[in-house]
Amino acid sequence: MKRSKVLVINPGSTSTKIAVYEGSESIFLKTLRHSAEQLAQFENIAAQFEFRKECILSELIQAEIDIDDFDAIVGRGGLVKPISSGVYEVNEALKADLRKGILGQHASNLGGLIADDIAKVIPEARAFIADPVVVDELEDVARVTGHPEMPRRSVFHALNQKAVAKNFAKSIDKRYEDINVIVAHLGGGISVGAHHKGRVIDVNNALDGYGPFSPERAGTLPTGALIDACFSGKYTYEEMRKLVNGKGGMVAHLGTNQANEVEEKALAGDEHHMLILKAMSYQIGKTIGGCAAVLKGEVDGIIITGGIAHDKTVTDYIKDMVGWVAPIKIYPGEDEMKALADNAISVLAGEVECKVYE
Repeated sequence: MKRSKVLVINPGSTSTKIAVYEGSESIFLKTLRHSAEQLAQFENIAAQFEFRKECILSELIQAEIDIDDFDAIVGRGGLVKPISSGVYEVNEALKADLRKGILGQHASNLGGLIADDIAKVIPEARAFIADPVVVDELEDVARVTGHPEMPRRSVFHALNQKAVAKNFAKSIDKRYEDINVIVAHLGGGISVGAHHKGRVIDVNNALDGYGPFSPERAGTLPTGALIDACFSGKYTYEEMRKLVNGKGGMVAHLGTNQANEVEEKALAGDEHHMLILKAMSYQIGKTIGGCAAVLKGEVDGIIITGGIAHDKTVTDYIKDMVGWVAPIKIYPGEDEMKALADNAISVLAGEVECKVYE
């Protein structure tokens, strides 16, 4: 039986990752770097479409990979309207919202657009996105805040959280849809989700909302102090946004977003670096505890994933706090490319039903 051949496209702010999979096997992987000078010529992210697409096609030609062999192209989903988890075939409605960036402008918005444009010239090829950051499966009670104009939003590392949760389920011979698990993704942003029988019923907004602070995001801040800062005259609107996302967290405290560097200095005896590292770990542990309450104590496992899961100081601290809740499994790093490929292949194989974006 012929194995499906899939091209994976994952655009980031200054790079575009591409990969080619035959079945579950990666046969090509490349990160295309885009300099600040190259990107400065474009008015906005949407205007980078042709440039990024041509970079991808050029790289495939150099690698002597024939695009006509692809059965599917899958792109990283962008900031579209909130949707349930799954694989979505790229359609006109999805493309329109990716172009608009209705929940914000981000390079990931280009993933589905480029996937569709390449797939259109390949006979019978299909274009997909899977588990974008706006996956929203929150319980209604989890959306309500102290003001009706400011409901909680679901913005998190859905692709990796779902992938590692499914891997964990397989490791204990159960279906993801039959277990309760808490997943903490520790990266540039940090998201902690309560997965209840296949749905993420509560999770912090890891982009610009609340939850633990991270290497570059402020997480939950004292509301009164935040309001005072906004009206102090010290900061512009754009600067305040940056304080929350980009210049918050470790960057604000220590001037770096490299968690491994912070850990090195902390272990070398720098007390302030150790305090900040512990404070971040403390907030992660506290949020995991909150998710345990959401799941009413019925937790099959706690998963720690993302780049910072390599840092033993952080993971040990978290284990100390919440190891009593459930067994802890560590999946360091993330493999978004494989997760995207696996989602596309599962649709091509008829194992998963493709969803329609409306």
